[in-house]
Formats: sequence, C-alpha cells, structure tokens
Amino acid sequence: MAGGKQSPRQKMINLMYLVFIAMLALNMSKEVLTAFGLIEESVAENNANLDMRNTASLEALNEKASEQSNFREAAAKAQQIEKISDEFDTYLANLKAEMMGTVEEGEENNYEVQDKADFLNEKFFAGDKLKPEGQEFLDKMNTYREDMIAALGEGYEGIKEELEEKFDTSEVPAERDNPDGPKQPYLNYHFEGYPLIASKTKMTQMQNDIRTIEAEALGKFLEGELIQIASANSYQAIVIPEKTSFFNGERFKGRVVLGRYDNSTVPNKVIVNGSEQTNIQSGQVMLDFPAGAVGERTIEGEMQFKEGDSTIRIPITSKYAVVSKPNAAVISADKMNVVYRGVDNPMTISFAGIADNNVSASAPGLSKRSGSSYMMKPGTGKEVTINVTGTLPTGDKVTDSQKFRIKNLPRPTGMVSGAYENVRKTRSNLGISTVSAEFLDFDFDLKPRVTGFLFKVPGQPSVPVSGTKLNGAANNSLRRARKGDLVQFAQIKATVPGVTLKSVSDVTVELTD
Repeated sequence: MAGGKQSPRQKMINLMYLVFIAMLALNMSKEVLTAFGLIEESVAENNANLDMRNTASLEALNEKASEQSNFREAAAKAQQIEKISDEFDTYLANLKAEMMGTVEEGEENNYEVQDKADFLNEKFFAGDKLKPEGQEFLDKMNTYREDMIAALGEGYEGIKEELEEKFDTSEVPAERDNPDGPKQPYLNYHFEGYPLIASKTKMTQMQNDIRTIEAEALGKFLEGELIQIASANSYQAIVIPEKTSFFNGERFKGRVVLGRYDNSTVPNKVIVNGSEQTNIQSGQVMLDFPAGAVGERTIEGEMQFKEGDSTIRIPITSKYAVVSKPNAAVISADKMNVVYRGVDNPMTISFAGIADNNVSASAPGLSKRSGSSYMMKPGTGKEVTINVTGTLPTGDKVTDSQKFRIKNLPRPTGMVSGAYENVRKTRSNLGISTVSAEFLDFDFDLKPRVTGFLFKVPGQPSVPVSGTKLNGAANNSLRRARKGDLVQFAQIKATVPGVTLKSVSDVTVELTD
C-alpha cells in the first residue's frame, strides 16, 4: 500500500492509514484481554463456592455412613472421587501460579499486560513436538478422566458422558465450522499462541468442570440412587443353590441372600415354603431341606425387616430342577454312525449331570484329548465296545457301554484334473493333466496320494505309469489315438498312511482333437 509509483504524499497517507488500523487493533486487543480477566475472576469465585458445597456434601455423607452402614460404600466412593478431583485441581492451580509468576508484582489484576504467549509456548512445545511438560498435562487429563469413570462404577452414565466430553484429549478440527476438515492436536488447538490471561481462564474453567462433576457425583450419592438402594424396599432376595440340579432322594442345599447384604443387615423373620427359617448367618439365610421329586421345584416365601413402626416384606421366589440319578452315558460319534478303520474318529463321551473330569472311557484304540473329546482309531475286527464310568458327587459309580461297527474307508474316486464324469480334453491338455483320488461325500478330510496307474488307448497296449502324470511311453501312445477315442486311466493306485484302501475307480476321457 505504501510502495509502487505513488507520490510521496500518497505514500505517507497510506502509511498513516496502516498505523491507524494497527492502533484500533491494539485497543480492541486490550479490551479482549480485560474481558478474559473478568471472566476468569467470575469462574474462580464460582469454583470457591463449589468447593465449599462439595465439602459440606461429603461431610453429610460421612455422617450418614457413621449412622447407617448402608451408606459406607457411598461415603468411601465419595472420598475417592474427592481425592482424584483434588489431585488434578491442585496440578492446574500450581500451573497457573507458575504462569502468574511471569507477571510483574502488582500487575496481577492488570489484564492488558498479560498478553504474552511465551510461557506455555516454551513450557509445552518444542517446535512441532511436545515437551515432557506438555505430555504431562495430557497425561494428567487422561488419568483424571479414566480414574473418575472407574471410581463411579456401574451406572452414572450422564456423569461419565460429561467426563468423556469435557476432558477429551483427542485431536480437534482446526476449523470449527468444518468438523470433517484437517485435525489439530488438543494442546496446540487450546493453548499454543494464546495470551497468558486466555490460557489461565481456560484452566480455571477446567477447574470449574472438575468441581461441577464432583458436585454432581456427590449429589447422586447423597440424594439419588444410593439412598434408594439403601432402603429395604429396594433389596432383592437371591436364592443361591449349592448346585443347579439335584437327584431325587437328595436334600436341597443353598442360600437365600439380599442383593446388598452385610453383617448389619439381618432380617427379623424369614419364611420359606411355609416354614420359618432360623439359620441366619451374616445376613444370609442358610437353607437345608429335602429336594423333592423329579421335576421343577419352586421356592417361595418372604424376608421381613422392621423399619420404624412398619414391616418391609421382601418376596422370595426361585426355581430349581430335580433330575433322576444318571444311569446311562451319552456316547456319540461326531461325524458318522460308525467308526472307520485305521483313521482318527472324533468322539464325544459324557455322562449327564457329571463333570467331564469325573468321567472315564476305555476301548481298544480310544484316547482322550480334552474334556468330553476323545479320538478312536480302531484296528482289526468288525466292532468295538466303549466302556464308560462316571463318578457322582456322592462318590457312587455309574457305568455304561456301547458298541460301534468298524468299517473300512469307502472306495476313492479317480479324477483327471479334478474331474471324474464326462471328461473331455484336447490331446495337449491331457498330456499335462494330473491324476488324483478323492473320497466323495465323505465327512473326513482325507487326501489319498496317487502312486501309479495304467494308461489305455484303444488299439494300443496298456502303459504302466508311476506317479500322477503321463510318462514318455504314455504320451507316445496318446499321440497315436484318434479324435473321439475314449482313453482310460485304470487300476489307479492310491495310499492313505496306515490304511489299506480299496481300488480307486477308473476314469475315462474323450479326446476332442
């Protein structure tokens, strides 16, 4: 604006105009700095009031805990939250004190002189990277957020969402009106290049968020959900049987407890299935009565608590199953109704109602893998008997056995280049084709290995071949074949380790040229 071929007078006017704009910007900057300072003062005053309220709430909760044991857990949780909040708040207070140490004495309330960004720029950043002090700031935020969420425990989703939102240290969109645009690291976005008073105001606001969230949590503990839980009306009776099912002739054994029972919470009276129960230990009602006949049985009754002049009644409702004592094992082949000779047959062997470690099975070729999983590899003979023994919780033994037929593996199907029906090939393709064998429609994953075969061309002598491809003699015979001839791969020999296979089916191929 002050350069080019303009006259000296015009250049002077332009320069004065620039100076005037700069002076306006300077005055506006001072007004903004003052506004930041006034906001910081207001938030700091609010923080002091919040701190006093939180201290009073914690004292009230501790007093309730000393009077009623039901509040002890809430008081302990509140103390933990206060400790986490104090640690982060103190860190921010110390950091602000360091910042204000760079302001000349007596100028603490002169916000117009607190316009420098040097302190945090030098403390947090080293070029494009963070200094250890900058990383410490992020670590403090993350630790506060995660520790608070963990301390809150189950529930309190609104407070947890507030923590995730206000203390999120992930990258921030560089442009507020373009959330999908380029991102900027959290610390750079919020603190790099800002005047000292602006950064101090941000930290004071963070302290306000800390104390506000603490107040919300203490309010929940003192007046909300935990007070409702502490009332006998919100307890739930839980029947805990000694085991999930019982044999006929056994006695049912188990416990009825409250959802939040402790040594000080003892019912005044308990009735189960019409009988009053007197064996009460540490808030738990110990049950011991005949299990009853086979089928589904019901436990019904109530627990009674005195609250002032009234009686709180908590219903007891539960069911359990009585099953017959097992006398037959469950034995099944995982993939077929028979077992095949010479190969591993997966088996599942168990006794209903008996743990796998109390079940044993024996048979020639049977071995246990884990749990109820076994492997059977039968040898000679036409059938095999598996004997199973189970040990009941009482120490009694139950046994059973079952026979399985032993069969040889089915006949493999011969293939040329993966085909076995209506195979048509050119002479050149057939000359490089591979002969293989497969068990079609068979559940086991077995791969027979072809070792040789006879190659037959009409009008020519059969040629023996070793391996899986035509040899030189077979290719010479193939060259003498005519278009449309049906050549044959016969007497295909294949092996499976440890197993004698039936002969492999032949494959016929029609020449197309």
